Amino acid sequence: MSLDLSNTYKFCPQCGGVLAKRLLKPGEPERLVCRACGFVFYIDPKLATIAVVPLDGGVVMVSRSIDPGYGLWVVPGGFVDVGEPVEEAVVRETLEEARLAVRVERLLNVYSYRDSSTVVVAYLTKYLGGELAAGDEALEARVFAPAEIPWDEIPFRSTRAALTEYLRLRG
Repeated sequence: MSLDLSNTYKFCPQCGGVLAKRLLKPGEPERLVCRACGFVFYIDPKLATIAVVPLDGGVVMVSRSIDPGYGLWVVPGGFVDVGEPVEEAVVRETLEEARLAVRVERLLNVYSYRDSSTVVVAYLTKYLGGELAAGDEALEARVFAPAEIPWDEIPFRSTRAALTEYLRLRG
C-alpha cells in the first residue's frame, strides 16, 4: 500500500489558489500544482532519528507519554528540525527523552516504508553521562537486557528493525 497525502492539501501556500494534481514528468507521481500561480507543492517525507544506547549490558528504552504509541516502548528519538544535522538531532532527542548524553558511534540503518511519510535514521550511540530518567514525551525510562526487550509493546517497525540489527551486530 502506497501513502497518498495529496488529498490533504487544497490551497497553494504561495497565493491561496486551488491546487490540482498534474503529471509533470512521465514516470513520476502526479504533483499538486497551483492553478493560479503554477507553484508546485512537493509532498516530501519527514525525517526522524532514533538512538540505540547500550548501557549496563542492555539497551535504553523509554515509554511514550504521547500518541502514537502512548505507554509503549521505544528507543529515544524524534523529528529532525530544519537546518539541524541528523547526528545532532539524535544526541538532542536522547538528552530530552532519557536525560542521557551520548555520542554517535555509527549509522545502523535508514528505514522508510511505502505507507509512511517518515524516514527514520537509526544510530548506534555511546553513553557519555547523565542519569537515566524519563524526560520530555516519556513516562518511564529504563534499560532492558536483550532477553527482556518488550517486543510486543514496540509501536514502530523502525524501532524493532534497529534493535534487531543492533542485537545481530553485538552477536
